[in-house]
Amino acid sequence: MSNDLEGLLRHLEALVAFDTRNPPRLIGTGGIFDYLRAHLPGFRIEVSDHGEGAVSLFAVRGNPGRVFNVHLDTVPSSEAWSADPHVLRIDGDRAIGLGACDIKGAAAGLLVAANATTGDAAFLFSSDEEANDPRCIAAFLAREHGFTEAIIAEPTRCEAVLAHRGISSVLLRLKGEAGHASGANALAANALHHAMRWGGHALDLVDAEANARFGGLTGLRFNIGKVEGGIKANVIAPSAELRFGFRPLPSHDVQQLHARFRGCAAPAALAHYEETFRGPSLPAGDTATAEERRLAARDLADGLGLPIGNAVDFWTEASLFSQAGLTAFVYGPGDIAQAHTADEWVALEQLQRYADAVTRILGT
Repeated sequence: MSNDLEGLLRHLEALVAFDTRNPPRLIGTGGIFDYLRAHLPGFRIEVSDHGEGAVSLFAVRGNPGRVFNVHLDTVPSSEAWSADPHVLRIDGDRAIGLGACDIKGAAAGLLVAANATTGDAAFLFSSDEEANDPRCIAAFLAREHGFTEAIIAEPTRCEAVLAHRGISSVLLRLKGEAGHASGANALAANALHHAMRWGGHALDLVDAEANARFGGLTGLRFNIGKVEGGIKANVIAPSAELRFGFRPLPSHDVQQLHARFRGCAAPAALAHYEETFRGPSLPAGDTATAEERRLAARDLADGLGLPIGNAVDFWTEASLFSQAGLTAFVYGPGDIAQAHTADEWVALEQLQRYADAVTRILGT
């Protein structure tokens, strides 16, 4: 094992040991942020508490025009872990630990690269990515930051990802009229029946988008995650609630999709329709703007000597940087297939490749 890899794994071991599960996001300004501060000598450090466990650390050296971003929060661990998730284990060519793949491995790589170089560099570490509550990124982008480029770390197998789907989550409530289930009006008055009809129309809508394409992505992803309602089998359900989500292409008009999903319900049955979270696609913007931004990100990745990978279906905060006008792409060690799993792992070769690439970029 090389000295560089040994140092990288020491950082990763320390970072994994900090409990940054989100939820519950009980994260303060000390702990993991004290560790980062101690291992970024020569950087101007700014730690910001954005409330409810959302904390960011912004580290700058010199006068860079590009910022590297990595989130430090992890998903909760489960009983399926075979050992303590906060103790890093090395098993052959793998490093196993909560967040090792998603995405503390990249944070360790940034520390190695920072200490191997002396030139301009900027890192933004955040702690709220896993809860769909991007306070850290929103606060950073709202300030006069001066950056034109951003590289966001997520598991992409050390390939630059230029495009991914957006995400929208919705709360839908439908209303009926309570009564005895033997009544002739049961079919038309039951809110759960309205929910089922809405679901059928919504699935037809999604099927009709099967041929939509952008940058290697096809169709509209859709999922009904939860349906609740009703009282008992012999009572007409007076209300029903659904939670569903869809993942549009960069070329989709999200507002239009909401109007169409809303229109899948009979007007008299629709009680409430609320988008509870939206993350833009990458690149952000209308079809023409998105393509321009994708090409700019491709040119940036090419100029940095990074291999370009396929577009992906999962959402990342790179889209928030793109929406703010920065040229942004996703690049990090590990495979998304290992993220959020029990005994989450990242290949040692991927960690080394990422650290080497960032070191090279910072050294040019």
